Amino acid sequence: MKLVNTPNVTRRSFVASVGAATVLPPAAALVAERADAAPPAPPAPHESAAAPAEPRQSVYLFFNVAEARFIEAACERLIPADEAGAGALAAGVPDYLDKQLGGAWGAGERLYRSGPWQPGTPSQGYQLPFTPAELFHTALRAINQDFEKRGTSFGDLSAEAQDTYLKSLEAGGRDLDGVPSPVFFDMLLRMTIEGFFSDPVYGGNRDMVAWRMIGFPGAYADYYEAIDQHGVKFERAPKSLSEDRHGHVQVHSEIPASL
Repeated sequence: MKLVNTPNVTRRSFVASVGAATVLPPAAALVAERADAAPPAPPAPHESAAAPAEPRQSVYLFFNVAEARFIEAACERLIPADEAGAGALAAGVPDYLDKQLGGAWGAGERLYRSGPWQPGTPSQGYQLPFTPAELFHTALRAINQDFEKRGTSFGDLSAEAQDTYLKSLEAGGRDLDGVPSPVFFDMLLRMTIEGFFSDPVYGGNRDMVAWRMIGFPGAYADYYEAIDQHGVKFERAPKSLSEDRHGHVQVHSEIPASL
């Protein structure tokens, strides 16, 4: 999966096409939301897809502060906010990564872990000894150590410099303490897109901003009232798998995405 370079194709339109087919505060302010805070009111059915999500504070259980700063900045460059709608940060994508990497999937629950560990062909898929959690911790440690030597951080770079650095990871030629940089970049990009477009039950797509943008209705149990309305556009507010009758979404990141 490549970063978009075509002048007439915006990064958001590319990501939106991928999603249709298939600003949180800085990491230094890792403060939990008040337990007694009132839950947000459910959005109106015809609310504009471009309406930005409300910024919310976040608690990271998997990422440390330095890792979270890189992830927040990198995800926002991969899916930046623009006139079409919220970006990765406002959509809670870093929270999705944190929950997935800190759970059973991140621990390699379904990975073969007995080796031998040898380079494979592209058709053989992932061939490294790292679990997803180990891969991210290892790669992020190497990246942050590299920036420490330069006396700066990824988040302090300009947007153009951040894009250049991400493209260098994608292009290869960097060894991140045993993690090939293209492998790390590919997993980061895929998980960013997943977190932006997946059901909010998994921790991302906050307020279903991505579904509103592409007009996806979500997880309705039935379409009884609309089944005979042929040729009529189906317009309803998107609905999450875990949405209660009051419109509140409960996050359960360990629900399997596939069986």
